[in-house]
Amino acid sequence: MIATHFPVLQVILPLIAAPIMVLARRGAIAWLLAVIVSWAGLFISLALLARAADGSVISYAIGNWPPPWGIEYRIDRVNAFLLTLVSLISAVVVVYSRLSVAAEVPRERHYLFYALYSLCLAGLLGITITGDAFNLFVFLEIASLSSYVLIALGRDRRALMAAYQYLIMGTIGATFIVIGVGLLYLMTGTLNMADMAVRLRGVTEVRPVLAALAFLTVGICLKLALFPLHLWLPNAYAYAPSAVTAFLAATATKVSVYVLLRFYYSVFGESVVFSELPMGKVLLVLSLAAMFVASTVAIFQQDLKRMFAYSSVAQIGYITLGLSFDSATGLTAGIVHLFNHALTKGALFMLLGGIALRLGGVRFEHIGGIARVMPLTSFGIVLGGLSLIGVPATVGFISKWYLVLAALESGAWWIVFAIVLSSLLAVIYVWRFVEAAYFREPSAAVAKFKEAPLEMLIPAWLMIAACIYFGLDATFTVGSAAQAAATLLQGIR
Repeated sequence: MIATHFPVLQVILPLIAAPIMVLARRGAIAWLLAVIVSWAGLFISLALLARAADGSVISYAIGNWPPPWGIEYRIDRVNAFLLTLVSLISAVVVVYSRLSVAAEVPRERHYLFYALYSLCLAGLLGITITGDAFNLFVFLEIASLSSYVLIALGRDRRALMAAYQYLIMGTIGATFIVIGVGLLYLMTGTLNMADMAVRLRGVTEVRPVLAALAFLTVGICLKLALFPLHLWLPNAYAYAPSAVTAFLAATATKVSVYVLLRFYYSVFGESVVFSELPMGKVLLVLSLAAMFVASTVAIFQQDLKRMFAYSSVAQIGYITLGLSFDSATGLTAGIVHLFNHALTKGALFMLLGGIALRLGGVRFEHIGGIARVMPLTSFGIVLGGLSLIGVPATVGFISKWYLVLAALESGAWWIVFAIVLSSLLAVIYVWRFVEAAYFREPSAAVAKFKEAPLEMLIPAWLMIAACIYFGLDATFTVGSAAQAAATLLQGIR
């Protein structure tokens, strides 16, 4: 029965589609294949999520080699939730991408774009679904290498430097991760993460294990752009083609957060990371720094993509802030914000892509009065901005509400104040867009433009609608996040 092979099909379909696109060398065929595999991935993810919803664990042995001897794909409520998020974002962005890529990527490179997009999707899904530590590293490299080239494919020459900077820092992060995995293998003799977690309990020489934890923490935090390891992110998001920015902003850093969660809770164990070591305090300090420093820097940016890129660094701080509480509520808050921020930032960068298509840029001096000629795009950006602030009836409010609850549970009233104050910084940079778009007279150049094409507006507005819907009814998002948090706190079974 084909349903039994869904775990491997999730990764195999985009992995096989990529070389077919290269052989076809036709942009239209490549785009159609990318749409098919992305939507097939979403269907498979939803089926896996339904199967894992009752708490059962799905184990798929590659090549019928039983774990821990062979590579295992392992799905529980944690990664089933994330698989759904990644495949959902991919399915929406790939539909949006056709016109955006046509405008921002040279025609002869279109088939390469979609081939690399499929490879990146395969890598991200593979990272999420695999139960093997070294296999995770391999998929991480597939996703990273394809991301570097996707960023560099645009017409803006600054994208080359951004991709090179990302490559250097990403390679350093990957090196740290593989060293950490190697140390764990040295101490346990296995690469299967479930088996590794069991064997680590019997390890008496703790120094190599602590070294592995340190290497993995630094390497993964570099990949997820936790302050101050975020320096690759602003340029990568600002100069990449708009479809790439929307896809990576909504998925890549979120998958890296998942990897951190998986190692912390499922491999090393909550007690080792948060009780015996001061990782909670370290994450708390870095999260607060991200929330305030990155939001402050965002206020002074003159390019909208860079502004929202720094906003992403701040929002990652909110996710890791939830982790730092070391509680079920805090972990739920972090996981639900992982989902909510993906929706919000994916929508914002897609809408900015519409502005870039019409105006040729998204700098503040170009967008004066743009709300009069692109009202739907501008209003969508305002709604997305309200979600970043955390206004009620948006998903951002749900995230911050649970962060506040986690802070109150821990007795840290001052963190509640910090969450509110950092949200006020978001008000400032969102207001900068409102002031420019709604309160300035459009120039003669802007006045001749028209609204973004429906093919780009509809996917972006679907994401905005999801931001409002899940802000009003958070049953699915909070319920799934709470189940995922409970699963992580139990450890691998």
